[in-house]
Amino acid sequence: MTTNSGISSSACETCPIHNAAALHKLGVDMSDFDYVVALSGNPNTGKSTVFNALTGLRQHTGNWPGKTVSRAEGGFEYGDHKYKLVDLPGTYSLLATSLDEEVARDFILFGQPDVTIVVVDATRLERNLNLVLQVLEITNRVVVALNLMDEANRHGIQIDERRLARDLGVPVVPMVARQSEGVPELLQAVSEVANGVTIAKPYHVKYDSPELNKAVTQVTEQIKNTYPDLPNARWVALRLLDGDERIAEALQKGELGDLKHGDIEQRAAQLQVIGNQ
Repeated sequence: MTTNSGISSSACETCPIHNAAALHKLGVDMSDFDYVVALSGNPNTGKSTVFNALTGLRQHTGNWPGKTVSRAEGGFEYGDHKYKLVDLPGTYSLLATSLDEEVARDFILFGQPDVTIVVVDATRLERNLNLVLQVLEITNRVVVALNLMDEANRHGIQIDERRLARDLGVPVVPMVARQSEGVPELLQAVSEVANGVTIAKPYHVKYDSPELNKAVTQVTEQIKNTYPDLPNARWVALRLLDGDERIAEALQKGELGDLKHGDIEQRAAQLQVIGNQ
């Protein structure tokens, strides 16, 4: 089967990919759920409205473990599966320059949600796509919720959501969440990504600098050789090159994926040296 994002189904993409152990550390209990879905987006995109539209009254709030950042969780059912929806802090990026960004980044990176919904404001699409592209560097299991389409229409803004889906390589669902428009389509898109019906081929930013491209390629290959099970080696390489101490620490501690190749600290230290060059 193929979708508007140009993407076909495959065999055991149907298995959940979430990291249950990491989710437990992050305070998320998956015992009664099949899949976990992260809800991300810039502030003021209607993300909370999307959350309420999907979960109704089946939600509760609390704080992230060890953090002062609040968290909302909820649940919904679609088809034969139960989904836990975790509302991440509204952020403009995942570069971890603030506590909110760190929480959102760590959940997507370490929790490895089965689907990440990125809510964007259709009237400020160019600005919001910055976060979308950053999420696509970490995971290809993404659905873009193109919210506030009524406001866009009111301002004479026309968006070709099918072209946008082809360009991004992931499903794009037009919505007016406050009127529940697009909610059934969003549920279907989430289900198809979670169950492997839709396999994304996400767009990755290409850099003008040949030196940077060469460095990213070299570090990515080093990471893949050392940790072949790592699902987001290119993004990790970019963060190492940017001097991200949290990512270097995560490599050393074996937090990033299934690291079975022993001598973790030595290998990670070698990668950190490469990233600092």
